[in-house]
Amino acid sequence: MPPKFLPGNRLELLENGDAFFPALIAAVDAAQHEVHLQTYIFEDDATGRSVAAALARAARRGVSVCVVADGFGARQFSRTLMPALAADGVRVLLFREEIARFRMSRQRLRRQHRKLALVDRRIAFVGGINIIDDYNTSPQPSPRFDYAVRIEGPLLAPLYTTVNRLWQIVLWANFKRRYRRVDPLPVQDAVTGDQAAALVIRDNLRHRLDIVDTYLEAIGSARKKILIANAYFLPGLRFRHALLDAARRGVDVVILLQGRVEYRLFHYAAQALYGSLLKGGVRIFEYRRSFLHAKAAVVDEDWATVGSSNIDPFSLLMAREANIVVRDARFSGELRKSLEAALSEGSVELLPHRWQRMPLWSRLLRWTCYQLVRLAVGVLGYGGEPERH
Repeated sequence: MPPKFLPGNRLELLENGDAFFPALIAAVDAAQHEVHLQTYIFEDDATGRSVAAALARAARRGVSVCVVADGFGARQFSRTLMPALAADGVRVLLFREEIARFRMSRQRLRRQHRKLALVDRRIAFVGGINIIDDYNTSPQPSPRFDYAVRIEGPLLAPLYTTVNRLWQIVLWANFKRRYRRVDPLPVQDAVTGDQAAALVIRDNLRHRLDIVDTYLEAIGSARKKILIANAYFLPGLRFRHALLDAARRGVDVVILLQGRVEYRLFHYAAQALYGSLLKGGVRIFEYRRSFLHAKAAVVDEDWATVGSSNIDPFSLLMAREANIVVRDARFSGELRKSLEAALSEGSVELLPHRWQRMPLWSRLLRWTCYQLVRLAVGVLGYGGEPERH
């Protein structure tokens, strides 16, 4: 389904938790009627406790506060912050509670990976930032590099529909009943600015391919430059061909990827694809200043996206994701400037000739990891789909 761009929004790009969490907490503290928060991770650290405290304050003053956390990503949440939140009147639900750690199943990988917040149906936040301290990293503390977008305007209407639908689905799955507001609030979707944006989601029904198709359309229409930053990058054949086709027609294709090893299997699996991309003219940079968690892209002068979706089969084929896509030169320029700063200040470019001289054992290691990831996806019943994207 092509994205439906709505004009008249006011958008604010928020870089990292240093900008996002104060904005989120301020919005929650100003809430008068309703707060929805949906996240993959809700960690019991300084940041998580600060957000939880703001949610609890809102609930105690009579605001309807609804939180959905993923049962695997936030697997400690039910034993840490969740009981106190519930005691303060926050309605808290888990999306698919944790499945046995070593049990491989399709259900385990169908996660709630969106990072969305909606306050009084007046302000929303969309992005890739979980409720976790930027410095909660190992083995060496360093701030995650990520983005969120603060939104006011007409885009709040589809955002409310999306947030409320997931809340109702999880509520039904947990309690076999639905919660209905007696006095529903109107969505504050009047024109507040001059920026056009669309909400693009992925779920397992009508929107299974929307995010990947939106990327492919933008890449296919690119004229000058494509700049993609993504934490977990394992695109299928169609996506790789689209990038190579763009490079062949003279588009400057730049990809900023994770340089620090977080999940070894996936890290080396992604690197198995570097050789063919570099040979085809795609420039690849690894971000090594800190952990890269961003899922963002800019195409030419006026197309940009920020959201929760990685470019890998788990995000594009199994998880619930949400991205905002923007048609606006000012927003795109701001995001491009931030990404280019990351390229120049914290990244290393991978040179094709050095990559091609990699020892045979190292290539075999990466290829084996890639095949193991493909096998895992295939065993779960998605064997043919990753190559379509």
